[in-house]
Amino acid sequence: MRLIRVFPNRTKATPADELAYFGPPDFFAEADEVHISVTFTWDIPAAERLAEQWRHVASVKVGGPAYEKSGQVYPLDFAPGRYIKPGYTFTSRGCPRRCWFCSVWKRYPTSTPIPNFADGWNILDDNLLACARPHVEAVFEMLRRQGRRVEFTGGLEALSLQDYQVDLLASLKPRPNCSFAYDPQDDFETLASAAERLLAAGFTARSHRLRCYVLIGYPKDTFADAEARLNRIMSVGYTPMAMLWRPENPSQERHAPGPDWRRFQRQWARPAIIHSKTQVAA
Repeated sequence: MRLIRVFPNRTKATPADELAYFGPPDFFAEADEVHISVTFTWDIPAAERLAEQWRHVASVKVGGPAYEKSGQVYPLDFAPGRYIKPGYTFTSRGCPRRCWFCSVWKRYPTSTPIPNFADGWNILDDNLLACARPHVEAVFEMLRRQGRRVEFTGGLEALSLQDYQVDLLASLKPRPNCSFAYDPQDDFETLASAAERLLAAGFTARSHRLRCYVLIGYPKDTFADAEARLNRIMSVGYTPMAMLWRPENPSQERHAPGPDWRRFQRQWARPAIIHSKTQVAA
């Protein structure tokens, strides 16, 4: 079957083959079926416009994480290369935490391994470190076969980090890019402890391999508070990566961050800019 996949936005993880589209169909678009893949709820209006434009080409299905409802269990299976680039993979779904700004736990309230997960070098799991030890060790065994730098783009949770996992992360050569998260309910000391243990295991702050997503711009957040959190995270060895909060449903739109927040976020989203600014300040 000739399957065209259509995406409202292009990201680093979006497929780039000739059957991946990012807008309306062109004269050469031919397919047996069209799938419109939507990751974020704010892209739903654009996705529905695309569905109308593509219905003249073939039967259209619209889906993805943005369309999964609270309490609905989405499939554990994962087709490598279909909706994200080859090399990106999921080995588990779900998370045991109950973060107010996240809907993952509403679908899978525990970290659930995917049977026979696909090989890859960029792990997108919701909370890999919360999985049982046999699964975590199987994932690292797979990662050692990749022959390139590993990335944990989906994020690693400091609260779940165990000593054996520190050893597994440090055992990967070259050292992986490890992305943690500092969210409103998180204990800073837990993040500081995770950084301390990883630095003791051989990671360095100078390499910028230890990164930390920092949520900013959520209701009642201020620029001063956000900057303080970003600088605090950097002080213990992480490279901070500002993540701008976005409303999950229309009732929250009045709290959506404005242009000033978007400009602020861009200043704290690229390591080269972040660290050059720090050197000037020093």
